[in-house]
Amino acid sequence: QVQLVESGGGLVQAGGSLTLSCAASGRTFSSYTMGWFRQAPGKEREFVAAKNWNGGNTYYADSVKGRFTISRNNAKNTVYLQLNSLKPEDTAVYYCAASRSTLATMTQNQYDYWGQGTQVTVSS
Repeated sequence: QVQLVESGGGLVQAGGSLTLSCAASGRTFSSYTMGWFRQAPGKEREFVAAKNWNGGNTYYADSVKGRFTISRNNAKNTVYLQLNSLKPEDTAVYYCAASRSTLATMTQNQYDYWGQGTQVTVSS
């Protein structure tokens, strides 16, 4: 069992930055692919970024490529999402998730554990 707790969300002006963190419980964190997803009001949850267990495989959604960076610290059981050059359309609840897949994956149903989410609001 893996428990995930996100933090770091908040209100920021367009063009600003935030760093989201996701702390994981369990000794097997380092073996999981970690992903970030987001859900805007009235929209379906969508993929944002994922990084596999050793960091050798990383994916980003086209909408965030070049602006967001996913990283992980296996010694601290934590995955991060650095959000730069934020836009109002980035406003959403951001979720981290853990997958047993050895490769980074964008597919939601391949993720086994989910956090409760953290709100990011970008004002124009």
